[in-house]
Amino acid sequence: MGLEKLTFAGHSGHDLAARLDRPAGQHVATAIFAHCFTCSKDIPAARRISQRLAAMGIAVLRFDFTGLGHSGGEFANTNFSSNVDDLLAASQHLSDLGMAPDLLIGHSLGGAAVLKAAGQIASVKAVATLGAPADPAHVAENFAEHLDRIKQDGSADVTLAGRKFTVRKSFLDDIQSADLLPAIRSMNKALLVLHSPIDQTVGIENAAEIFTAARHPKSFVTLDKADHLITDASDAEYAAEMIASWVERYLPMPKAAAPIGAPEGIVRTTESDPNGFLQDVSAGPHHHTLADEPLAYGGTDQGMSPYQFLSAGLGACTSMTIRMYARRKKWALTGVSVDVTHDKVHGVDCEHCSDNNSRIDHFVRRISLIGDLDDEQRARLLEIADKCPVHRTLEAQAQITTVLSD
Repeated sequence: MGLEKLTFAGHSGHDLAARLDRPAGQHVATAIFAHCFTCSKDIPAARRISQRLAAMGIAVLRFDFTGLGHSGGEFANTNFSSNVDDLLAASQHLSDLGMAPDLLIGHSLGGAAVLKAAGQIASVKAVATLGAPADPAHVAENFAEHLDRIKQDGSADVTLAGRKFTVRKSFLDDIQSADLLPAIRSMNKALLVLHSPIDQTVGIENAAEIFTAARHPKSFVTLDKADHLITDASDAEYAAEMIASWVERYLPMPKAAAPIGAPEGIVRTTESDPNGFLQDVSAGPHHHTLADEPLAYGGTDQGMSPYQFLSAGLGACTSMTIRMYARRKKWALTGVSVDVTHDKVHGVDCEHCSDNNSRIDHFVRRISLIGDLDDEQRARLLEIADKCPVHRTLEAQAQITTVLSD
């Protein structure tokens, strides 16, 4: 996957800083991610969701709203309506690049903004929100103690998440007049609402209002135990997985053609956490899983280890081979399970990666055959297990060619 930095003109003409997460393989769709109130395009949840979607072929543009992050302009001159206009400018920029957006994703007030903008972007087919308020005026609760001074003096400096921002009365007037529910009812897009029941910033009742106002197709997913900013990596991964799985129903996701020399296509592994070992593993736009290391070896245990993947390949191939043979023979095999154990640990072996000394790997495969089979049939199926192609590959001397990509 490629991360491209770019800029485009926002609603006021100031340059907005953006990152475009491009798929490394086939580009099948495009999304825009709108960040939360006073946040930026680089918050962990935005990065994680963008990376996950890019792994399945969806390019994601995430940008800083005017006056925030690395974008130009002054925050004091912005409001909810200007955020919506920035979104429309982002959509137009993507259209000019030949990548009109198919999906809008918004977090918190960014979620309210995508709900407002969605009906104005013809190319958009689906919208996903995370912790979004049903009423943009809800954001004023972040600086409730300053409201009287803002109304009286016309503006006030408020501190949010350790940073100082100037909030003007025009901002309050704008969020008070923003009526979001009619836009939700009329947007005519598929909607996914993700919200945490313990969100202390934007209560779960907001999700109910948004969901009730929307027309079908609509879906709701609870982000149990997640905080409002979705700071925990496992919560961000869960949200990313839910959006990725849901959106396949609404976006064109063609199967990529298998390249010459790789009849099953390319399996791509991309580092997800440079501070740990978490990896995105994808095979085309439709198949995705995670690889990781156990906690004891510095990982976060969000996926199988490399050796467990190897064991899974052996177990799956064994079960499939047995099933194909029994089906051809019309034997009464009603079920197969294969337990595989392997006596190496990747985290330990990696400490000696540069050593040339090695020993033979030992896999123990325990096969359970269910059905009305006689002893001769069971013995034959056990022999067939050794004909499994992955078994043969592991027993043979495989050849691995490594090249450095440009």
